[in-house]
Amino acid sequence: MEAWAMILAFVVVILSIYYYIFKDLSYFKKIGLPYIEPWPILGNMGPAFLRQKTMADITVDMYNINREAKYVGFFDMGNPIVVIRDRELIKMLAVKNFDNFPDHRSFVDEVQDPLFGKNLFSLKGNRWRETRTMLSPAFTLSKLKGMFKLMNECGADFTDYLSKMPKEKRRIEMKDVFTRYTNDVIATCAFGISINSMRDRDNDFYVLGRKATNFDGIKTLKFFLIRSFPTITGLLNIKLIPDSIANFFKNVVEEVINTRDRDKIVRSDVIQLMMEARNKRIEMGQDLPLMDIVAQAFIFFFGGFDSVSTAMCFTCHEIGVNPDIQNRLQREIDDVLEKTNGNPTYEIINSMEYLDAVISESLRRYPIVVFLDRVCIESYELPPSLPGGKPLLLRKGTNIWFPIYGLHHDPQYFENPYKFDPERFMERGKEINNSGVYLPFGLGPRMCIGNRFALLEMKVLIFHLLARCNLKPSPKTQNPLQLSKKGISMTAENGFWIDLEKRDDVHSALKNFSSNSSADNDTTTSIKTETYTNGVANGHTVKA
Repeated sequence: MEAWAMILAFVVVILSIYYYIFKDLSYFKKIGLPYIEPWPILGNMGPAFLRQKTMADITVDMYNINREAKYVGFFDMGNPIVVIRDRELIKMLAVKNFDNFPDHRSFVDEVQDPLFGKNLFSLKGNRWRETRTMLSPAFTLSKLKGMFKLMNECGADFTDYLSKMPKEKRRIEMKDVFTRYTNDVIATCAFGISINSMRDRDNDFYVLGRKATNFDGIKTLKFFLIRSFPTITGLLNIKLIPDSIANFFKNVVEEVINTRDRDKIVRSDVIQLMMEARNKRIEMGQDLPLMDIVAQAFIFFFGGFDSVSTAMCFTCHEIGVNPDIQNRLQREIDDVLEKTNGNPTYEIINSMEYLDAVISESLRRYPIVVFLDRVCIESYELPPSLPGGKPLLLRKGTNIWFPIYGLHHDPQYFENPYKFDPERFMERGKEINNSGVYLPFGLGPRMCIGNRFALLEMKVLIFHLLARCNLKPSPKTQNPLQLSKKGISMTAENGFWIDLEKRDDVHSALKNFSSNSSADNDTTTSIKTETYTNGVANGHTVKA
């Protein structure tokens, strides 16, 4: 009898595993929706998981399953996803009916991994609304103008350093160099900390920032596992952000807050806003835990450190391999230097039409996020996907995607979509921006809160870089650029290589630019932070 019980138990386990693997693989077939036949367990993500295709390629494949369909089916591992192709339907779901689709799919436990679980991207419902309202003042016009001064000084110092490097050192891998710039900008604008990552190349912010944002190799595997098997990874205590990095950011933020509270220091940055929100809650008898503040500062750093630097790399690559675009851009930059006597303003930088067109085209051609996700929180009926078909009822908990990379490379919307052509934005920029198919920062209430900050950061860097240097393809430059299959992030297969050449015709007005490091500002105070490796504290001094 015992033997029969063991056999029965074994059969039940096998059937349970079979059911888990195959239970949803016929989901789209049953409802009559076009889809690509999935792999067991990996679904349609198999080619990315095994490094056969990039996520950009996979997004285009699912977008083109049926070009007549308003939406199609896709399997993210074993999870069925409804991919919305129709631009009017995308606007309907992301804007008009946002209350039905307000959240991202959560995959990180906020207790186990608070830096990801408690930040604005991961929060849901009222907690997301409250936090978004609290952080929005950091990105108002007046705040951005204040941050522009810091960015402008940082950009000028940074590119001046690059232009004066010895000739033998001017063959650069742009990702390494530009993350140093974004690291310094984010450190001062979000944390109120002054860093020079070109001179202090191994500072903790930069080193730990690279570790936190690197999604190659084992980090990609962790990401897939946490997204698809959160219960199992939770039991095994698998985290995206190691404790050493989490402790570093926690200690930095805590020291900055304590220093400002003690010395009555006020700065226009993200931490200051969170401190003000904390004080208001205290007056109301409520609390804002330290990790909530740390999480918001971290996601600002996480997004700005990697995403913006990658966008700069793609943009400068295209500038470097297209000399006609570079020459026209430099003429526009020199005109601004002439008009402003070498001291560009926030308004002037944002009024540069060709610079804006070049960056916009780069974000179209190489969107940093290849798809957007939303979760249905209340049942919603979609119109038929194909003519003569039936409506589809999305039930609570259903995931939907907006395929950004597919939309950006659809010849129906962008003629010759794989060509880098800023002229399309010069001729019809407003039309494209309002089309519902150009989504580099998302759409609707949940679009990226820091989009204007990111664009300004890119414009300032490119302005100062091209004012001082020419960008030339090097023997290591890959053209046309091939995307890497090694991770989930959009990046180049063999890096972003370029040769810097100091301009012989640098505008004379540049000598009028005077840089005042924020380290000399009277609101900047030395503080001591600690990083933790295997429980051992290592002291480091930064500026707050």
